[in-house]
Amino acid sequence: MKILSTTLKTAKSLSRFRFAVALCAAISVLPQAGAQVKTTGAQAEKAPRIYLADAIIAVVNNEVITRQELVERMRVVERRMKNQGIALPPQPEFQRQLLERMIVDRAQMQLAKEYGIRVDDSMLDRAVARIAEQNKMSLQEFRTQLEREGTPFAKFREEIREEIIMQRLREREVDNKIQITESEVDNYLAAEQGAQAQQEYKLSHILVRIPENATAEQIAERRKRAEGVLQQVQAGGDFAKLAATYSDATDALNGGDLGWRNPDRLPQLFVDTIAGMKQGETSQLLKSSNGFHILKLDGKRSPSVMKAGGAAAVQQTHVRHILIKVNQIVSPADAKRKLTELKQRLDNKAAKFEDLAKLFSNDLSASKGGDLGWIYPGDTVPEFERAMDALQPGQISEPIESPFGYHLIQVLERKKDDVSQERQRLIARQAIRERKLEEATQDWLRQVRDRAYVEYRFDVSDTQ
Repeated sequence: MKILSTTLKTAKSLSRFRFAVALCAAISVLPQAGAQVKTTGAQAEKAPRIYLADAIIAVVNNEVITRQELVERMRVVERRMKNQGIALPPQPEFQRQLLERMIVDRAQMQLAKEYGIRVDDSMLDRAVARIAEQNKMSLQEFRTQLEREGTPFAKFREEIREEIIMQRLREREVDNKIQITESEVDNYLAAEQGAQAQQEYKLSHILVRIPENATAEQIAERRKRAEGVLQQVQAGGDFAKLAATYSDATDALNGGDLGWRNPDRLPQLFVDTIAGMKQGETSQLLKSSNGFHILKLDGKRSPSVMKAGGAAAVQQTHVRHILIKVNQIVSPADAKRKLTELKQRLDNKAAKFEDLAKLFSNDLSASKGGDLGWIYPGDTVPEFERAMDALQPGQISEPIESPFGYHLIQVLERKKDDVSQERQRLIARQAIRERKLEEATQDWLRQVRDRAYVEYRFDVSDTQ
């Protein structure tokens, strides 16, 4: 089962930082977990048995990463990679890859703490419940499955909390700073005009990152490393295993798999490169501001249906809903129960949808009987859109959870129409943002890593 699987400023307190480093120096000279201190002769008779419960692997600013944390992460990732059919890299490289990701994650969490970004338990509960639902399980079934796979439920919850916090941090530091000009929108629309179908590409990717403010010598060393990886790829090496072994990208331990992407969600460098590639081919070495890239084109498809003149024919849905928000007074169970009661009244024709929306909905649309008007794909959150798309006109959904609360959704009618000029510009703006976001995120993560103080206290090969 697939279950969810990183600028930091200097530490605020120099005294805390020195204490952490001193602690590392004191502890790291002790033997590994479970290892008995070696003594000889008379010493052996008098010396007590000393065992180390854990050992510090690395210092990240004023915090530490322990051997046990690394070992636990290895177990989780090993299971996931095996389930996905991805060959494990050699053990030393695997450990170094995981430790590097843990360092970047830890640096992000420190920055989020500095900014006061938090996720409370009620929000976390709703997120975990949605994950269970996406896996078509009840919360208890999901918990049982996790623990059967060796993941304590409490630990899983904290990992999800960290994922949400890091996502919010990236939204603050990356997403909200991307700017798009009107001329960029004009150029995008001009380039798209006349296209009969937009290709989607399934890609795999290897990145050898260049440090921020790298010297010429560092760039040359990184290029040499990337060229060595490319030679192994060209010699028939397993691309997924090589990505897991050498790539510095966040998707490395997924075998470098980027999934299906349309050109809007790819850097222009990638788009220009794959345009001339055939399925199964790998690119030559590509250089960007982030580092050196190797691409593999795993597949192509043309899912979009276009009308003459290049205008997209899209499905619009006329929909209305009743929203019950979850808060300190209304629990998720209360919201769901209330909507279930309202649906029974609607099914029994004991009330009209618009009347119940005016009485009970917590949305601004309540005054209009819950009417949201005509909705385009992408206008709503994924949970709402999936439920809406599954309904026939006139049909009412079961209570559906989204980040806003619980909904009853009714589809009134559907139609297909050409995208208006205003809508085309909005879609173009979103596409340009997606294209910029990928590269901006990678660049920001590089800055987070390079600006953090990192000290390795053990060679990771000692953790075996």
